[in-house]
Amino acid sequence: MRKVVIITGLTASGKSGLAVNIAKEFNGEIISADSVQIYKGLNIGSAKVDNQTMQEIKHHLINIKEFSDTYNVGQFIDDTNIAINAIISQGKLPIIVGGTGMYIKALMEGYTLGGTTADSDVRNKYNQLANEKGNLAVWEELNKLNPARAKQVHYNNLKRVIRYLEIELNGEELTKSDSILKNYEVLCIGIIDNRETIYSRINQRVDEMMEDGLITEIENLLAQGANFSMQSFNSIGYKEWEDYFNQVKTKQETIDLIKQHTRNYCKRQLTFLKTINNIKLMSLTDADETIRRFLND
Repeated sequence: MRKVVIITGLTASGKSGLAVNIAKEFNGEIISADSVQIYKGLNIGSAKVDNQTMQEIKHHLINIKEFSDTYNVGQFIDDTNIAINAIISQGKLPIIVGGTGMYIKALMEGYTLGGTTADSDVRNKYNQLANEKGNLAVWEELNKLNPARAKQVHYNNLKRVIRYLEIELNGEELTKSDSILKNYEVLCIGIIDNRETIYSRINQRVDEMMEDGLITEIENLLAQGANFSMQSFNSIGYKEWEDYFNQVKTKQETIDLIKQHTRNYCKRQLTFLKTINNIKLMSLTDADETIRRFLND
């Protein structure tokens, strides 16, 4: 049976470096499972791999969207399926790597769709709210009920926002599709480490982002028409700068906030990783050894 390797885990745990090393040794190509690296121009704040690495090892699902676009887990599953087929058709190994846990869970367990029937009362209510107060007001209602779901959709996608509100208010009858990986032998690794080590790496990474020109990157994106209401900018490393550019926070306060938000995100990542079926949580060293055994069998 054809093999697929999935490498996920905590922020700054060494996922990308391990994936590149495995790809070089085992004739692989990498599929990114990162919800920010899909966007062109969002390079430094998303810890995107450098151009030289992407030239050495082909990467899929990086720089596939403009910063003004939206993207969701359903699109990710479709794009990943296409990428896996393309990689395998060349006799190569698909290696999926990234820390967006929702993407990994959908891959491993099948994409879950809401089966809630339409509710005309809910739709009329929130369409009226949009007319009176704007789309953002409707999105904020969704955000109150389910912040995680709200992050999956841009507030201007009013139809989808209202659909999610229907699901939240009326309950969700779940229907699950088969995983696109059902015909493959899959190893899914989640890289974890002790808290102190991860936090130290996070601090170092944020400092390096600043040295690499994160503020200049954001200034250039804003000059090209990006703004902080876009889905692409609703991510750690970017959203924190809104108050800085509005002269509400200092540069150091913003840097400290990014570090704090990233640490908090790591805690949520670990909790979420434990909910993914058939994932193996381990250290970076153990992950390397486990993947090599799997591929050499």
